[in-house]
Amino acid sequence: MRSPTYSPTVRRRRLGMQLRRMREAAGLTGSEAGERAGISRAALGKIETAETRRVPARQVAALAEVYGATPAETDALRQLAADAGERGWWWKYRDVFGHDSLPDFEAEASQIHTYETATIPGLLQIPEYADAIFRGGPLTDLEHIQRQVEARMARREILHRHERPTHLWAIIDEAALRRPIGGPQVMRAQLEYLERIGQYPNIDIQVLPFSVGAHPALGIPYTVLEFPEPLDPTIVYTDAIGSGLFEEDPAEVARYSTTFRHLQASASNTVESAQIIAGIREESTAA
Repeated sequence: MRSPTYSPTVRRRRLGMQLRRMREAAGLTGSEAGERAGISRAALGKIETAETRRVPARQVAALAEVYGATPAETDALRQLAADAGERGWWWKYRDVFGHDSLPDFEAEASQIHTYETATIPGLLQIPEYADAIFRGGPLTDLEHIQRQVEARMARREILHRHERPTHLWAIIDEAALRRPIGGPQVMRAQLEYLERIGQYPNIDIQVLPFSVGAHPALGIPYTVLEFPEPLDPTIVYTDAIGSGLFEEDPAEVARYSTTFRHLQASASNTVESAQIIAGIREESTAA
């Protein structure tokens, strides 16, 4: 199992995009390339769109030869295919995350921009707060709830690793800071954690106060993930009951990114936000 900096899904998407670009550069259609490489058009299409989880080395080699790849390029493609077939760190929590999950993409993201309306972002939650959230859901199996908490805490490692820690920019609606999840003691501990973690150089926290009123993302929490490799396009993740949805269409992704910039301009700056969080924590202590 690879390190938390590794994502099989991202590598699979990168392999597919690279092969597609090489095919187009060679002036070949999918049918033509597939015929020359001994691969069906449908199979090639699934490779290019990252629908195939494991791409045999022989198919990669055949396509590389058809596209006139150099030995170094062929080796790089083979390595991508091998990486794509590995398992990410989150695999041991597949019963919680499922396949093609958010943590798989988070592992290689260099920038994560998230906006939350009702709860503290998962990457910034403490165990007690996360436990209270899961206990408030439909599940009653305490062992599975503990698994969910452990899995969520494992996700936080991308922010603390020594090798390329992810830069997280979180905009949190004031409502999430005031919702008493887990009770006063848990909320105070959660707010104290936000105050501490917000001082990390790779973490920025902004609060969107009630006073802002209506805004472009009202009631729509979402996350934008950016990657360091040019071949890995930015994606958007939105929560849904029981699962999550990924948006990869460039036009839609651009809309979410633009909206996030509007939220950054509307929200209190990081210094003011830290003061707001401290004030809410003090209010809960005095109550």
